[in-house]
Amino acid sequence: MATYKKRATKKAETAKQSESTTEEVFTSLDSSAGLAEGWVSKNQQIILSSILGIVVIVLGYLAYRNFMVLPKSEEANNEMFQAQKYLEQGLADESLKDSLFNLALNGGEGKYGFLDIIENYSGTDAADLAEYNVGMIYLQLDEFELAIDYLEDFSSNDPVLKALALGGIGDAFSELNQKNDALDYYKKALNFSDNSLTKPRFLRKAGLVALDLGSVDLASEYFSELKDGFEDSPEAKNIDALLGMAQN
Repeated sequence: MATYKKRATKKAETAKQSESTTEEVFTSLDSSAGLAEGWVSKNQQIILSSILGIVVIVLGYLAYRNFMVLPKSEEANNEMFQAQKYLEQGLADESLKDSLFNLALNGGEGKYGFLDIIENYSGTDAADLAEYNVGMIYLQLDEFELAIDYLEDFSSNDPVLKALALGGIGDAFSELNQKNDALDYYKKALNFSDNSLTKPRFLRKAGLVALDLGSVDLASEYFSELKDGFEDSPEAKNIDALLGMAQN
């Protein structure tokens, strides 16, 4: 009688292969770990120096911020209070505007003006806000090129202030009769922020400049958006007449 000899199954063969592969993997890992340990041991001084350098940089930044920037910012804010007061008074009193704006720029009563704050407190939020205020003051004083210089230096993510600064540059270019530049900056102001305070203002201004440049389709687009989105705003006054001018 023939005797049946059980053959090794494919599953058993696969298990042996898997066991062999696992051993190879662990051998490879052991070898890699040994190489890594050797590299670490060899370069230990470089690694420690790099870590120490990072720690020094972080601690230096924290010390600079806590002992230099923050006290400097607080001092700048205190100094700016009087300049801000002069600015607000100048905006409220047309007859004293020029003299009050001059005090806001250059200081008075022993306090710094905005220009002093920009010079002495560079890098603080107060100095950045002073750039905006100086630009807007020069715009009021018809110093349009100076207004552009300072407003362009103003850096902020604030949706209202930054949009007003960009629109202010547009106003300055418009007064200099550089209408294309004015329109570019009104567009930037519109693209920067969608807030209900600045958008209707610059939709109207952009539409008027586009109309002046003969770009009637663009003017109609701005006036239509003003009517559809901000019909109750003061800027939408006489909007139908403006639309009629753009569509003729």
